Amino acid sequence: MTDATKPQAKYFPVMKQPMLPKGTFSGKTALITGGGTGLGKGMALMLGSLGASVAIMGRRQHVLEDAAKELESQTGRKVLACSADIRDPEAVKMAIDKVEKELGLPTVIVNNAAGNFVSPTERLSPNAFKTIIDIVLNGTANVTLDIGKRLIAAQKGASILAITTTYTYRGSGFVVPSAAAKAGVENMMRFKDMALEKLPVGRFGNVEELSNLACFLLSDYSSFMTGETVVFDGGEIGFGAGEFNGLVNVEKDQWDAMEKMIRETNARQKGKPKL
Repeated sequence: MTDATKPQAKYFPVMKQPMLPKGTFSGKTALITGGGTGLGKGMALMLGSLGASVAIMGRRQHVLEDAAKELESQTGRKVLACSADIRDPEAVKMAIDKVEKELGLPTVIVNNAAGNFVSPTERLSPNAFKTIIDIVLNGTANVTLDIGKRLIAAQKGASILAITTTYTYRGSGFVVPSAAAKAGVENMMRFKDMALEKLPVGRFGNVEELSNLACFLLSDYSSFMTGETVVFDGGEIGFGAGEFNGLVNVEKDQWDAMEKMIRETNARQKGKPKL
């Protein structure tokens, strides 16, 4: 018996149509990594149907181009195919340069690219472990950091989403590299110091904002969520959670001075003869 045919499934209907009005993402550029297939492609379709200018990123250009044509036929909007190996920071930079030039700076980002080896842990080679970490954790960092620096320079905000998995909470055998990498992604996405000075959001929540969230949670659109606690606090808990968050008060020239001092110290140590 499959999950779809279990008796309790009848209480949790699937809603496939968009829950947001058309035009919700009009004027925004969305970038989806791993956007040529599967979940990434599905999210690209939904974002495009809601008005976003969409770019999809992946390693295989022909897969991306085929997906882009299909998405364009479904949404009536141009979809940009950008091939890049997200493990390579320079390749990521070049791809995002292309997106920014042709569609504008992305302010809707979905870190969806992933990799996995389902294997007994002792059978994994060091290279297999490293490959998953490089794709999932380092790849997410490469994309997020590159776009984050551009957003800071442009003084723009953004919504950045990372697709992870339930086994980040307790781990799991046979997928250890993926569990470790995605747990790292969750911690990275949970708190980025480049957003600290804007958190908490600096105002009270609005009743309509809470009502929108409540209606989503009460509707069939959230039927795949159950038994969850949703934190809705404008970033208050996250802001107070990190031991080093007070460093947000360190000025840029102070960071520059510390960096210079560390580099000079390292250079002197490298020049010392070994005893």
